[in-house]
Amino acid sequence: MSVAYFSQANRLKTLYGVLLMAAFAALATFIAGLEPVKKYGFSPLIIGIIICMVYGNTLHQYLTKNWSVGILFSAKIILRTAIIFYGFRITFQSIGAIGLQGVLVSLCMVITTFLLGIIIGRKVFGMDRDLVILASAGSAVCGAAAVMATESTLKSESYKAVIALGTVVLFGTISMFVFPAMYESGMLNMNENEYGIYIGGSIHEVAQVVAAGNAVGDVAAASGIVVKMTRVMMLAPLLLAIGFFLARKTRTAGQKIKIPVPWFVFGFILVAGFNSLNVLSKQTVDWINPIDTFLLTMAMCALGCDTTIEKFRSAGKKIIYMTLILFVWLVGGGYLITRGIDYLVS
Repeated sequence: MSVAYFSQANRLKTLYGVLLMAAFAALATFIAGLEPVKKYGFSPLIIGIIICMVYGNTLHQYLTKNWSVGILFSAKIILRTAIIFYGFRITFQSIGAIGLQGVLVSLCMVITTFLLGIIIGRKVFGMDRDLVILASAGSAVCGAAAVMATESTLKSESYKAVIALGTVVLFGTISMFVFPAMYESGMLNMNENEYGIYIGGSIHEVAQVVAAGNAVGDVAAASGIVVKMTRVMMLAPLLLAIGFFLARKTRTAGQKIKIPVPWFVFGFILVAGFNSLNVLSKQTVDWINPIDTFLLTMAMCALGCDTTIEKFRSAGKKIIYMTLILFVWLVGGGYLITRGIDYLVS
């Protein structure tokens, strides 16, 4: 059911709720910019959701409950707008620059990780469908942005996105230390460029890829980011596939299949295509991206406000086990796939 965010009755509630999320996003952005925090690659999105989970479990029910319509606006409308403008982080030229190897590694890792998550979560652990899809998408594609975009496609309860994100962030953070340690030990037997392709195809968040790449060198960081953004680009077809799958699962005899098309995904693709034309200067794009990150942080704050401790407990330990298995696959399977494709294309 649609909400009349700017009706006469809701106008001020929407405004106050949005301003509150903007205030929390500003605080998260400030904290993320502090050197001790920045060193470990924690984005304002993650910090924002932590702050608002604390707020949502304490003061929210007593102080600003009437502003929930504005918080919902941030979690839905602002989120989809931010996903569209996420396309300014990608160009088709940068994807082409990494060559066939980087594209194939990205494609294989997205498909295998997502399908493995579905099999483990649904068939082995019998977990909630939406929670499994959210955690699988976050592990397979790009962490927080993928979880939020998938949540918007599924139209699931928002607390499930936060639970999925919490586990993805946990293992993504561990990745920042595990991958450089493996490289420095010599056990990977890779040069910097190969290592960059490996981490770009295997680590969850963009910021975490940057941290794991910079720990080794500039070449590793550069190739890692490009491969990672290629994975991000695959978010669009993945969401369309999820929509088609859900339509087939829910249809009844004699009814036409109605695919829930996430229209914001096409906006994301169009923006990436527009960005590839280099119409805007680099300075302009560099100005747009922090604003987009701020909007994503507002959306994350809104999701955090709706996540209570009781809801988190209801997910149980299975979600941890599932994302742990996916983490092991990203480390081990990512290495095998990177090596195998390198052998095939060289």
